Amino acid sequence: MLPKVFIDGRTGTTGLRIYEWMAGREDVELLTLPLELRRSPEHRRDRIIESDVSILCLPDGAAEKVATWVGETDTRLIDASTAHRVADEWVYGLPELALDQREAISRAKYVSNPGCYPTGFLLLVRPLIDAGLLSRDAPISVNALSGYSGGGNSMIARWEDPDTGLCRLPYEAPYSLDQKHKHIPEMMKYSKIGVEPQFVPAVGPFRCGMRVQVPLHSSMLTPGTTGESVWEALNERYRDEEYVEMANLPVPGTIDERSFDAQACNDSNRIRLNVASHASGHVLLIALLDNLGKGACGAAIQNLNLMLRFPEGAGLPA
Repeated sequence: MLPKVFIDGRTGTTGLRIYEWMAGREDVELLTLPLELRRSPEHRRDRIIESDVSILCLPDGAAEKVATWVGETDTRLIDASTAHRVADEWVYGLPELALDQREAISRAKYVSNPGCYPTGFLLLVRPLIDAGLLSRDAPISVNALSGYSGGGNSMIARWEDPDTGLCRLPYEAPYSLDQKHKHIPEMMKYSKIGVEPQFVPAVGPFRCGMRVQVPLHSSMLTPGTTGESVWEALNERYRDEEYVEMANLPVPGTIDERSFDAQACNDSNRIRLNVASHASGHVLLIALLDNLGKGACGAAIQNLNLMLRFPEGAGLPA
């Protein structure tokens, strides 16, 4: 008997991509609802309780409500919202975060999918904290660029509206500069940093893709730390990871306008990590990923596979 999987919120950006990537799978039964019933709490609840695992692609409040439905059932949840990312009863669904993370995910009833920006940030910073190369009290800043699909259907509609002209912008547009971003708590908790980072996100005139940049001033690194030692720490941590790619250290003078394309990993579950050294001893960390790939639906499918004890790459693009 095949495990039953239900995607609640299938018509949103994340839910739609998950459904597209999973539609051809023969190792699970993908439960659905007719279009006219997808907003019905009663029918959604029945499908969720019928499923072995449900993936929630919902606003935070709706995801919190669904979590109350399954407490006394055998249904397990993967929540793609921000509602439970730092909640004690939920396991953080970033398999590459730590050596024991996969086992924790595979045993969990509740798994919280990571955010797209935090995925890049955490995979760059956490190994350096663990290795003692970067101080927990370092005043870190994060400059990040995302395709406009990262803001969901409302942002997509605004950017693709011909009347706004946003898709014709010749530059990126910063946003949420005066707000405490919803990703900050998970970035702090799972990186183990002790000081809130300055997070500067921006949106570019393209649908999908992401670049997360973490500039590290030489004074933030432990004495003797170089760009090469930072690269070696990351490379050692991710040597055996299928979906984390370490770019080679660039030869001085070879970085150009196309070196860090935010769309380089689009339509995949890969994330590419880069380390760029400066003559003054500063180091720039750069992660490239698809905000809807490894940054959302790819992570959800990885988590699903772990929870069902399937090969981790089942249903993911080669």
